[in-house]
Amino acid sequence: MQPMPSRRHVIADDIRNQISTGRIKAGACLPSEAQLASRYAVSTATLRSALSVLQGEGIVEKIHGKGNFVRYPLRRITYVGGGCTPRTESSPESAIRVSVRTTNLQAHGQLIGLLRVSASSPLTEFLCLSHEGKSPHSLARIYVPRDLSPTDVPAESHCCKGVEAKLAELRPPLAEVRERVSARPPTPEESATLRISSALPVLAITRVAADCTGRVVEAALLVLPGDRADALFTTHHMTDERTSGG
Repeated sequence: MQPMPSRRHVIADDIRNQISTGRIKAGACLPSEAQLASRYAVSTATLRSALSVLQGEGIVEKIHGKGNFVRYPLRRITYVGGGCTPRTESSPESAIRVSVRTTNLQAHGQLIGLLRVSASSPLTEFLCLSHEGKSPHSLARIYVPRDLSPTDVPAESHCCKGVEAKLAELRPPLAEVRERVSARPPTPEESATLRISSALPVLAITRVAADCTGRVVEAALLVLPGDRADALFTTHHMTDERTSGG
């Protein structure tokens, strides 16, 4: 005999069904948690538990101070490993826009090890937050030594490719790129910024690029929600072809 589904899963199934059949449209705000709890005759705690199921699936997002909204289906993005600059690739028709915030800071914490610099070394951070429509899509923090940071980049920008181009102009040719990929729960800050459930795993990519002298010229920390991201790495095998003389 199959166990009876819990009340929270019954509620989640009902709301999910209403969304999938179009009775509740994408972008719509759900009734308040108190109204839903009354409708389903459950406690507010049980109702919130049901909504957390849908939030974890990426179907519903909770916006602080506004309520719970049905998410528009988000296009999947593919992080292409080994590229010249850390970026996410998406289909040409996707409406992904990226805002960039530039901040000067000093090396601290894990940045000291990633960039192989001494504490308090001058760095520049480029905080890149992508959106699809009104929904946050992915988060990236790019760090470069101050002497490799362009001086004509505004503090706030909506042209990510322009910033990448300026960084590429100052950066020496790359000799090595190391990328570490892991799945983990989001930090509270990441959960709030990306408006995702704390139960939804994220794809965390740490990318470190060095020049031919071994100097680290760029380090990037990327966070991609697991419900919309893939990472693609291609390995090229070198073959040793020998031809016999004749």
